[in-house]
Amino acid sequence: MQNNNLFQGMYNEIQNAHYVLLVTHKNPDADTLSSGLALSNYFYENKIKHKVFNISSILPRKLDYLSRFDKITKDVPKYYDLVIYLDCANKDRVGLEFNSNIKSISIDHHKSNKNFADINIIDSTTGSTAELVYSFFKENNINISKNVAECLYTGIYDDSLGFTTSRTDLKTFDVIRDLLNSNIDISYIANKLLMRESLSKFRIVPKILNTLELFYEGKLATVYLDDSWLIETGATKDECDDVIDQVLSIGIVKIALYFRVVENNVRVSLRSKGDIDVSNIALLFNGGGHRNSSGVSVSSSNIESVKKELVKTILNYI
Repeated sequence: MQNNNLFQGMYNEIQNAHYVLLVTHKNPDADTLSSGLALSNYFYENKIKHKVFNISSILPRKLDYLSRFDKITKDVPKYYDLVIYLDCANKDRVGLEFNSNIKSISIDHHKSNKNFADINIIDSTTGSTAELVYSFFKENNINISKNVAECLYTGIYDDSLGFTTSRTDLKTFDVIRDLLNSNIDISYIANKLLMRESLSKFRIVPKILNTLELFYEGKLATVYLDDSWLIETGATKDECDDVIDQVLSIGIVKIALYFRVVENNVRVSLRSKGDIDVSNIALLFNGGGHRNSSGVSVSSSNIESVKKELVKTILNYI
């Protein structure tokens, strides 16, 4: 497998580096942060100087139980000689330009034709970036500590929607079985991920669901977030992200879209059931992702106009 040699090359670059910058994508999810923190814990345990960077001012509160979560910074260190991008299909997902003369590595499970790093470890058949990071440890015969395993398990669990997506296969459960050998407490992780919702989330989600519109005999459903509701309820944007899964759970719905404005761009999450490939729709709008879960960012602050364009386009897919 081509990635085997790349993982070994990555290990060599890490060993030769004086300071490693681990870069996670803006508007971060569990996969990018857990992957970065898995490497961070390994580096910390082996006295490898590094930082985990994320440009966002607010990080997902549900992940604060992960070791070294509090060390994530949006300040770029003055010196670094190796950059490792986690779950960043292209530089646009980072939110900041880094020195292109510095050696770089990209680990990602999204299909991309924009290879922007010196070493690109990409496998679109793998369920999550966390699984690719796991392979880095295994291919280099590196012991996986409890803290590292907890991060990897979290990333895989969250990105697979609790092992329910079509990308979940025997290989995924083989990885999970191996991680359990590190004595992680999956009940503890589940409680931290699923049982700590804020009251503000329960105040804002009904407002979002109240925007529900159905198209094409109910096969397509859309909802959106109004930023004024964040101020009114005290909720954060990341707390609202799983509302799209609630919409997709409606029996007649085949495709669900969730719209919100982020930094003067309309961000759209696309979800689908069965054999409807929303990644093809996302590609038409310079987005990307997976068959049943993709994303788009449109340079506009007008949700209604972006919604009309997407609804019109989706007619050809349902």
